[in-house]
Amino acid sequence: MKKKLLSAILSAAMVATMLTGCGSSNDTQTPSADTQTPAADTQTPAADTQTPNASASGSGKVYYLNFKPEAAQQWEALAAKYTEETGVPVSVQTAASGTYESTLKSEIAKTEAPTLFQVNGPVGLATWKDYCYDLSGSDVYGQLKSDDFALKDGNEVKGIAYVVETYGIIYNAYILNDYFTKDYAVVKSVDEINSFDNLKAVADSIQANASDLGVKGAFTSAGMDSSSDWRFKTHLANLPIYYEYQADGIGSTDAIKGTYLDNYKNIWDLYITDSVCAPTLLSSKTGEDATAEFALGEAVFYQNGTWAYTDLSDNGMDDDSLGMLPIYIGGPGEENQGLCTGSENYWCVNKNASEEDIQATLDFMNWIVTSDAGCTALTEEMGFVCPFEAFDNYPASNPLVNIANDYVSAGNTSVAWTFTTMPSETWKDNVGSALLEYAQGTGEWSAVETAFVDGWAEEYNAANN
Repeated sequence: MKKKLLSAILSAAMVATMLTGCGSSNDTQTPSADTQTPAADTQTPAADTQTPNASASGSGKVYYLNFKPEAAQQWEALAAKYTEETGVPVSVQTAASGTYESTLKSEIAKTEAPTLFQVNGPVGLATWKDYCYDLSGSDVYGQLKSDDFALKDGNEVKGIAYVVETYGIIYNAYILNDYFTKDYAVVKSVDEINSFDNLKAVADSIQANASDLGVKGAFTSAGMDSSSDWRFKTHLANLPIYYEYQADGIGSTDAIKGTYLDNYKNIWDLYITDSVCAPTLLSSKTGEDATAEFALGEAVFYQNGTWAYTDLSDNGMDDDSLGMLPIYIGGPGEENQGLCTGSENYWCVNKNASEEDIQATLDFMNWIVTSDAGCTALTEEMGFVCPFEAFDNYPASNPLVNIANDYVSAGNTSVAWTFTTMPSETWKDNVGSALLEYAQGTGEWSAVETAFVDGWAEEYNAANN
């Protein structure tokens, strides 16, 4: 994503005092990464590419298969409001965490299939593109600020990103500032934590002095159940992929080399060693455990993203207590690294739906991104930063979004979401299993390397040949 464009999108969060703003923020814990390729679908979609008639908008219905469990109630309320205003029936079903692809595969085969669903990016589109209506002539596509947020197949627009998100290492500013005052502190300011070496030195120091600081460990538990493992097999794995792509000047590959897997090992070792719990317990730790550990002040650092804000706020953390650092792994030039920013949330319209339902769905999407009710729901209630024109007047009040914007404004280079090029869900699961075995002491790091490198080539070939 271009730095200039990203700055324009994220800077919306900085103008709340000048524009018609929204109230408290949201966006909770989102397993953002686990949306990749399902098993090969045997159903052949119809080749319906006819443009729906605008006059049909009042006679169709909408079925949205929502990816984000944390926003389920907000989407249901928004759907009900639209139905109240227009009379058009809108139903929302939300897939359970980590099950979106299997749920979509099941639902898409039904007579009453979703008319609106989502894919995670190019890999997801490769699986579902034959189901995707061409949005190039739609009103909602015309609302996008840039084509950088459109997912294309040739000249056809198959998907539209509806939210831009950011992740990194969230920290408890109160505890960290207390640490800076201690004689044993290895740095005296968060600005000095700008490399893996400095992050490790601080984390080691916190771990050694945990009792004095009143914490259980530097990092929250790196839980490896399905509610948490996406943070490491996908989001953390993004970093070595990103740096390899940068070094090789590419944006995807059929065979990852694993150039930065030693760096991946170093950050993973730090997470599981300077932690609130022993590595042998990680198989039983959940995403909720990590959230609670951080919110209760038991840990200083917590890898997660802007979507975690509502969970932390609901657990009693105030805005001033929250900060966010880049995920440093010792990559080249990381002192100028920013946060990981991108999107894997692309709306797609089911082209096999009836003409009336397609039009109803397009109308609903356009209403979401242009109406006061829709814009307010996405920014104020869901905490999203959205890449549509109208959202300049609806900045999210999520403080983690403001931090992301600060990094961009300071000239730091945002880390692209290269995990959308991971070849399959199976690849991620195998990497995650190897990470857990290594953490528990029942496997070697070489198994992680094998799953990462050999598994990539195998899964890519399976998906493309």
